Amino acid sequence: MEICEFKTHLKPYKALLGVDYGAKRMGIAVSDLMRHIATPHKIIYRSAWDKDVCELKKIIAEKEICGIVYGLPLQMNGQEGAIAAEVRQFAEKLAAEIELPYTFWDERLSSAAVERVMIKDADLSRNKRKKVLDSSAAAYILQGVLDSLNYLGD
Repeated sequence: MEICEFKTHLKPYKALLGVDYGAKRMGIAVSDLMRHIATPHKIIYRSAWDKDVCELKKIIAEKEICGIVYGLPLQMNGQEGAIAAEVRQFAEKLAAEIELPYTFWDERLSSAAVERVMIKDADLSRNKRKKVLDSSAAAYILQGVLDSLNYLGD
């Protein structure tokens, strides 16, 4: 679903969930209820499908989530590769279990941008960066969507 259509399906005063998908780890971010600020929330270490879904449902209930944003890892030429297809497949499978509107956002270089900030501005060690990179990348992706939604206005 494109961003304009996605916006029409969102309930007021509810948060969005940002997902930086990975086969081993998923970075999770959440927005505030006014959908202005994205914040890193946690990293889900992937295991059994049912356990992953249960963890996501718990976050959705606790954080009052009304929509999901998936980072879509496009290739540098803008084409979708195997990993982008995997993200789309994951989103479709999850949509069968969690009925929320969802959209995709170009995540090219999001992890690299976040890591640069962590090195330059926060001076985090490699070990500390590893612990927060995925959820911070999810927040970076989600913030892009929030900014776009706010730019679109009402």
